[in-house]
Amino acid sequence: METNWNESQPIYRQLRDRVVAMILEGVLNDGDPLPSVRSVAAEYRLNPLTVLKGYQQLVDEQLVEKKRGRGMFVSDGARRALMKGERQRFMEDEWPRIAATIQRLGLSVDDLLEEARNAPAAEPTTLAPMRAEDPDQEAHGE
Repeated sequence: METNWNESQPIYRQLRDRVVAMILEGVLNDGDPLPSVRSVAAEYRLNPLTVLKGYQQLVDEQLVEKKRGRGMFVSDGARRALMKGERQRFMEDEWPRIAATIQRLGLSVDDLLEEARNAPAAEPTTLAPMRAEDPDQEAHGE
């Protein structure tokens, strides 16, 4: 995870968005543990309460579940739910602007497909240690 935080949005929200990106990209799958609050806070020099607030948003959205004494884990069906919501948001909010720009610039479908074929692959989103070194390690999310 990059350590450059955008000043236009709270850090806890950016952290939440990065975990969402990891779920959408398949870096985190159903049942996978999230890195512990402590490890993320230490790795990125954040207040643990900031990390916890970002994680709590994911719990509130039912994308992540807390397992007492074990940590936080990606909920079953989280990716499917996110894909549905994100696709709808994209089609309603972003696509109309993109389509207008494509039309304004006179780009063809062939132009866009060629550009897509030549585009470099995106690096997967990451977060501090994805898996604890010791599976029995406590404090995996609380």
